[in-house]
Amino acid sequence: MRLWEQMGGGPRGGCREGPTCPGRAGSERMAAPQVFPLSCAVQHYAWGKMGSSSEVAQLLASSDPAAAISEDKPYAELWMGSHPRGDAKILDDRISQKTLGQWIAENQDCLGSKVKDMFHGKLPFLFKVLSVETALSIQAHPNKELAEKLHLQAPQHYPDANHKPEMAVALTSFQGLCGFRPVEEILTFLTKVPEFQFLIGDKAATQLKQSMGGDSRSMASALQSCFSHLMKSEKKVVVEQLNLLVKRISQQVAAGNNMEDIYGELLLQLHQQYPGDIGCFAIYFLNLLTLKPGEAMFLEANVPHAYLKGDCVECMACSDNTVRAGLTPKFIDVPTLCEMLSYTPSKDRLFLPARSQEDPYLYIYDPPVPDFTVMKMQVPGSVAEYNVLAVDSASILLVVQGRVTASTPTAQTPIPLQRGGVLFIGANERVSLKLAVPSDLLLFRACCLL
Repeated sequence: MRLWEQMGGGPRGGCREGPTCPGRAGSERMAAPQVFPLSCAVQHYAWGKMGSSSEVAQLLASSDPAAAISEDKPYAELWMGSHPRGDAKILDDRISQKTLGQWIAENQDCLGSKVKDMFHGKLPFLFKVLSVETALSIQAHPNKELAEKLHLQAPQHYPDANHKPEMAVALTSFQGLCGFRPVEEILTFLTKVPEFQFLIGDKAATQLKQSMGGDSRSMASALQSCFSHLMKSEKKVVVEQLNLLVKRISQQVAAGNNMEDIYGELLLQLHQQYPGDIGCFAIYFLNLLTLKPGEAMFLEANVPHAYLKGDCVECMACSDNTVRAGLTPKFIDVPTLCEMLSYTPSKDRLFLPARSQEDPYLYIYDPPVPDFTVMKMQVPGSVAEYNVLAVDSASILLVVQGRVTASTPTAQTPIPLQRGGVLFIGANERVSLKLAVPSDLLLFRACCLL
């Protein structure tokens, strides 16, 4: 596996003994790797948690005592990376470049030789923290082939030609929709929710029922027909049926009846956030996941999903390509979404990390894409010093819990880090973390293991 080739002792851990890397093509001399703290951009999207209830705001306030948190303002996302709309600022006066993007452009060897070559001298991922109060849109991201086509056709809506796989790792209880449910569950909702059945139509619903027990292709075709019928319903009809469903659930709840068999509470919550929106019915098509802290979901190309509530660490390929179909005031592209989706029903949508063979405190979330890998480090307070694995990739480290001082062979002075602190680590750089207080440490790290 590419993961274990990167890790561990000896040569697999990359070049560790100084500025030359004898195993690299051409044996060229590299500039000394660098490690430095970052000040990262905050995005105040309307769906974010308000003020100090937001994990993003809490991380910001902890890492920067001068930061003033506005309780009437949403703190939705913390961007850790070199994206042009949120390029991290370098907190090191000895470095002439002001932002991470500028520094990488002039020090491309920091990416690691393979990463530099494959991703044309750019950091291939964007690392984030999300604090979600109201639902994000029902959406999917195109694969590279479709992204190139959409970018040519409508660059105002699809601003680049890259794919956008994503991974979310829960920091708190985190709720989201991800991938199509097993068909038998969808059929149960068609029976229990007549308003849902009305929008799908008898013909498409019958086709889905008849696909049970058949081959996967006919089932996918029937599922696509059902979903397309829903998403292409007239707005007026959707509003009528949604209002009927909301009224029915509200009356049953008022009478003391439990409506959780049709996700009554969630339906009312989504309707309150997005009245009359077609996306409210998507809960009957898509798996509802509630992740515990440390659990993850991986969102590959063409998988429909929506984040609903909670806090998470997210990593993604650098792209802004999103195809939306509901729960949003933004541009909606229903025909493209219905055409592109993966109509493969599946119940098991959790993405499980691997525990490191070399480091008992390290868990690796290694998705089947080259753009990024996420690492979680849970270090008990009884450990005085923790050595971060050297890898042949630039990486970004986030402190979620604990206080440390970071030192490296090339750093002149140790770098203090506490909750919310963010550290850039150049490829093959060795970093040692000394715990400043004997309390448990929780770290997340994004890198690119090729």
